Amino acid sequence: MIVYKSTDWWEALRHLNSSNIIRLLLRRVLLVGLYAAAVTAGAVYFHLLEFTVDREFFSFLGILLSLLLAFRTNTAYDRFYEGRRLWGQLTNNCRNLAVVLHARLPPSDRANRTYLAGLLANFPLALDGHLRQDVKFHNLNEVEPGFREELRRSDHRPSYVAARLQEFFERLLAQELILPVHLITLQRHHEALLDVAGACERIQKTPIPLSYSYFIKGFITVFILSMPFNLLDTYELLTIPITMFGAYALLGVEMIGDEIEDPFGKDSNDLPLTQMANCIRANVHEILGVELHEDVKALADAPYSVVY
Repeated sequence: MIVYKSTDWWEALRHLNSSNIIRLLLRRVLLVGLYAAAVTAGAVYFHLLEFTVDREFFSFLGILLSLLLAFRTNTAYDRFYEGRRLWGQLTNNCRNLAVVLHARLPPSDRANRTYLAGLLANFPLALDGHLRQDVKFHNLNEVEPGFREELRRSDHRPSYVAARLQEFFERLLAQELILPVHLITLQRHHEALLDVAGACERIQKTPIPLSYSYFIKGFITVFILSMPFNLLDTYELLTIPITMFGAYALLGVEMIGDEIEDPFGKDSNDLPLTQMANCIRANVHEILGVELHEDVKALADAPYSVVY
């Protein structure tokens, strides 16, 4: 994820080259410019093209296209924002579980504190890898011998970690380290972990319908291809930069929507899941009073733009 100051105009422009989507967009705009140059040369110098598009009809198409793009952008951003909200809920519930058990576990009970901190930290890390199809097992806490290997054999890694957490709570109840009323409180936050995982999977596995995506891409293509024919009789050679600018705006909005509709990838504008997972890890270890390696702390404090 690219981090910038929204109030600094020039800094925002400086990040234009930081995004893969912008570089791809500029290449496509260049191709549109070559097409517009060929059409313009054929019409102005060789008088090969006498075809024009009625301006009123073209303006009407532009209004329809703007409505479609507004709906497309809003839909994509809603998915992006919901993904960030869900990970905010995950952060809060992991902290709440750590806070409740920190108050109940004796300060001298280092074994249970360390085990709990490791399990709580493993859940967001496992969810991050699950959503990106790339679980980094070496980054997970080996809370007990063979844990990573058992997790590797699991089909749904977040569910496995959540199940181990529930077993831990039941064990604490059996040892009378917590009371039934505490288990009810813990259960509410624990259930929220898998609720977040399920909601993230819903976003990831329910893309924009193909027919809608195909329709708007086809509409934009036809609109851009017909644009020079609407501008030639008035602007002549200026048709080329005007067409390129229009293509930049139309293609840019659509491509940005494509990028952010799945906020759990590794594109430059996607959510920094790994960094957020490491922040949760640092938080729960601090709450429970368990030492964390300095290298892991550095990952939690790293800028969003360098941790994936």
